[in-house]
Amino acid sequence: MAFRRTFAAATLALTAACATTSQVKPTPVATAAPAPTAPAPAPVPETKKERDLRETFAQAIAAFDAGDYAKAEEGFREVVAKAPQSLNAQFNLGIIAERQGRLADAQAAYEKVRFLEPGHVPTLLNLGRLYRVQEKYEEAISLYEAGLKVPGREHEASLLNNLTVAYRLAGKHEQAEATARRVLARHPDDAEAYKNLALVYYDQGKYRLAELVLANARKLDEKDPGIYNNLGMIYLKLEDRPRALAQFQKAVSLDERFAPGYLNLGAMALAWRDYAGAERSFSKAVELDPASHEAWLYYAYALDGQKGRDAKKGIAAGEAFEKVLSLRAEQPEALCGAGWAYAVERAGWDKAEGFLQRCKDLGSTSAQDKQMIDAKLQGIAAMRKSGQPEPAPEGEKAPNPAAVGGSGSMLDKVSDEAAPQEGAPAEGAAPSSEAAPSGEAAPVEGEPAAEPLKAE
Repeated sequence: MAFRRTFAAATLALTAACATTSQVKPTPVATAAPAPTAPAPAPVPETKKERDLRETFAQAIAAFDAGDYAKAEEGFREVVAKAPQSLNAQFNLGIIAERQGRLADAQAAYEKVRFLEPGHVPTLLNLGRLYRVQEKYEEAISLYEAGLKVPGREHEASLLNNLTVAYRLAGKHEQAEATARRVLARHPDDAEAYKNLALVYYDQGKYRLAELVLANARKLDEKDPGIYNNLGMIYLKLEDRPRALAQFQKAVSLDERFAPGYLNLGAMALAWRDYAGAERSFSKAVELDPASHEAWLYYAYALDGQKGRDAKKGIAAGEAFEKVLSLRAEQPEALCGAGWAYAVERAGWDKAEGFLQRCKDLGSTSAQDKQMIDAKLQGIAAMRKSGQPEPAPEGEKAPNPAAVGGSGSMLDKVSDEAAPQEGAPAEGAAPSSEAAPSGEAAPVEGEPAAEPLKAE
């Protein structure tokens, strides 16, 4: 932005100089009275219906800001019912659904806005991000490309940045790099484009080059938490864990609502088997991004790792695994994890039996794991008959990707799954979850999450 402001100032200065040195002879001042100008048209008075809708919309926005999504949704629905062409109210319904993890409802709301206005950028960004979260990368690519064909949107940086993300996630690195450079050719001070370009290099294992590109981004926006988040991912790949940790901590210190940073901090703690520390970080991540199935999955692992000392943690882990299943039906790790977590005490046995049986029936479950499940089910049955609680074997827990001994492979998985969420709606849009590619845990790319549209 600094470059653009300087250029604009120079242009204004040049124009002023030309005006003051003009050699055009002055025109004599007219002595006749100026012709009368037509009076400005009187403002059209607001009707009672318009006033009531405006007040209802304002009340819904206030409820949203206060975190009362039920009341906000009720207000926006009332506005839409009385004024079906209300883009902002319809868009905000999508934001609320997304915040609550109702992705299908969010997508339906955004599609309605898109039908009314195909070039509505905040909607294109939010809807595209939803496609990415569901790993529908080709759909996201088609959506962004269609948006860029709308007259006046051909060079829309936010759409191009998110298209870069979609290309990268689809494994189309050549197109991703070309799109990022397309942004920079027109907007050389676009930090998001540099971040996305760095992630393209990161994916290709060019870590030092990615670090260099991110240095350019940091010069343009040193307060962007995503830059430090992505640097942390790079340092993890370079096996410089202390430096990586410092970058993730820097990211959340700059923005306490930066979910990818907490996801990465939790991933590092989980890799080190610091389950209590991982729980703290992941609890913040799921609070900030309740629609993130990977955040819930690793939050569940953090809780599960503590069930040997506190059976209540096991029940809480089971509930977290169920949350994953509400976002990703039949997710294998969540199915099996819920079974083992609920088995920790009598209060969870009914659910444990159901989930363990479903886990056993999975084609991916090994013969050895099936034997362990059978033994667990027999143990639960025996304890039911005896009326005694079954002690959880010390150290027993659901299969945990963090158990790779801190090698970083679990962090890679978090990064791969978190990346689809990166990039969100444009400024002025209804709130939506934010995400971005970082590297080893949760990267950051694309556009920042939008806020609700507040004018109606």
